[in-house]
Formats: sequence, C-alpha cells, structure tokens
Amino acid sequence: MSTSAAPHPAASRFAPLQNDTFLRACWRQATDHTPLWLMRQAGRYLPEYCATRARAGSFMGLATNTDFATEVTLQPLERYALDAAILFSDILTVPDAMGLGLSFAQGEGPRFATPVRDEAAVAALQVPDMDKLRYVFDAVTSIRHALKGRVPLIGFSGSPWTLACYMVEGKGSDDYRLVKTMLYSRPDLMHRMLEVNADAVATYLNAQIEAGAQAVMIFDSWGGVLADGAFQQFSLAYTARVLQQLKREHEGVAIPRIVFTKGGGQWLEAMSALDCEVLGLDWTVNLGQARARVGGAVGGPGKALQGNIDPNVLFAPPQQIAQEVARVLDSFGTPHLDPLTTGPTHIFNLGHGISQYTPPEHVSALVEAVHTHSRRQRGL
Repeated sequence: MSTSAAPHPAASRFAPLQNDTFLRACWRQATDHTPLWLMRQAGRYLPEYCATRARAGSFMGLATNTDFATEVTLQPLERYALDAAILFSDILTVPDAMGLGLSFAQGEGPRFATPVRDEAAVAALQVPDMDKLRYVFDAVTSIRHALKGRVPLIGFSGSPWTLACYMVEGKGSDDYRLVKTMLYSRPDLMHRMLEVNADAVATYLNAQIEAGAQAVMIFDSWGGVLADGAFQQFSLAYTARVLQQLKREHEGVAIPRIVFTKGGGQWLEAMSALDCEVLGLDWTVNLGQARARVGGAVGGPGKALQGNIDPNVLFAPPQQIAQEVARVLDSFGTPHLDPLTTGPTHIFNLGHGISQYTPPEHVSALVEAVHTHSRRQRGL
C-alpha cells in the first residue's frame, strides 16, 4: 500500500521505493513489523566510517564531500536490515552558513569561532544563502540515487532553540549559563535569534525535501534543559513556526515530519498539537503511557511514536539486548493491524544517538531482535 498523497510520478528521477515500512508507520498505517532506524547510525562505532573519515581528513571534510557523505550514509545499511537511511550531516550546518565558523576538533565536538553574544551580533543574523549549503542538498540527491529505492531517506535539522544554544555558548555546554542568561536578561534578543533560526531551518528542510528527502526530522536536543513555561515559549513555539512553513508534499508524495525533544516527555500533550506526524521519545518515557497520552485511537487522529531504548543497552550481551528490545516493544503494546484504517504505530529507535564505543555486532543483535519480536507481536 502506498504512503503517498498521490501516485508517484512515472517520470521521477529516483528509483521506486521497495521498503516503505518506515513511511507507513509515520502515517500510522499497519505494518508487518516495527520499522527500525538509529540516531547516528552512520558514525564512529563503525570501522568503515572511521576509515572513510580518515580519508576525508576531518568531519567537515566528510560532511561537505558528496561522495564521502553518500558512502557513510549507506554503510550501516550494508551491515544491518534497517528500514530507513538518514542523511549524514550535522545539526550545526545552518549557523555555520550564517558565518559563525564551525569546526570540529578531534574528540572535542563542535565549536564556533564567533559566538552570538550581544545585541549587534543578534541584529546581524539572517537566513543564510542556501547556496552555502549546496553540499547538503547535493548529498541528499546523491544518496537517494545510491539507495536505488532500498529504503526511504530522512533529512534533518537542529531545532531553533538547540541551534541557539550552540550559537550563544559557542560549543556544547554543561549548564547553558550563557544562553539562559540571554533568555532571562534579554528575551527580546532571544526571540529575534529564534525567529531567524526558525525561518532558516524551514528553508533548509524544504530544500532537503526538494533535493529528495522523503521525511524530515527536527532535533530539539536541548529542549529538555528549559524550565516549564520557558520550553513552550522559547522552544515549542519556534518548532511550530518551522513546521508551519514546511512542504507537505513534493512531486505528489506526502512528506512526514518528525519532532524529537530530548527530555521532553513531560510536555507530550503540548507537543501533540504540533503540525507533525511523529514524536520522538528519549529513554525516560514509558511508551505505553505515551501511546495512551498522544498515540490516538484506531481510526482517529494521533501521533506515531519513535524511540526509545537506552543507547547504553547496546553495551550489554546480545541476550540482554534482546530482552530489553522485547521490553520496549511490549511497553508500546501491539500496534494496530487493520490495513484499512490508521491507528497507533511505533518506529523503533534509540532514546538518543548511538555511542561511538558500541560494538557493531551488538547492533546486529538489536536489529534482529526488533524485527523478530515485532513480527511475533503481530502473530507472524
């Protein structure tokens, strides 16, 4: 059964999709197994990724080279029976294109040469010229061609708030002191920055859709560090501003939208009002309770849920991994099975990104357990 709003045009530049399980789950349609992909599935835990990165010379050398970005995006799909690919890139490409000077020191994480910390710097911010991000869109198109329709491709961006955290702090932070100082001392400046970020993210994601992304995801990685009230005002409102501007379909095919807020479990009801199809959950959330809160009933509206095993489970032996997978799947419960209507669905994922220290063979155990147990749940 097709997930599209209309039949895909025969003249499409890409191969027909062979496995649409992930997209069907996004649209709350019945599937014969729970689809699976992993945050950071193309990454340092794979020796082949490390070899390609060494050839590229740096992280940005990898991300800005179409051939390298295509190669590493497909690497996990060669090893594992995953149900989706995700563009290899970084959430900070947008502020880099704004002129903040992104760099990655080995083992240190991202850093900006010119953080945004005063009124003049905020006033100078504007939606960047998307030609500066052409390397991302070229990679999306290249990956779509290389996939040959094997699985769908997910595009992504950081959320306006998460981008602001890095833009003000200049790097990752333990206490978010600088960005929260601006938020509480000069909320006018923070709102101005978030407006620009939201419009930039929307433009960026729309360009990914035009290049070939079949779903898009907003990573609100640091939404959970905000106080109640501040989250709604400074994170959720600007994620909503992004979603309002996103393309609903491209070339006659509907594009599902995913929002993941790490630490956002207490705000699920507020997030359920977002104009998106899927809500991602970290490992602190009980899937069954989330399903009851926002998953909707069979035949009615609701959100598909994505997540949410603790990434550190992957350091346990395969037998324990299989037990934890079963626990997560059972906590969601049996997805609806009626192919003629919509209902609660689950996309299996980690509660955050995979650790670089994860043994690759343990991911094999995870994938096998998800597909086996989720078929068993459906009596298959």
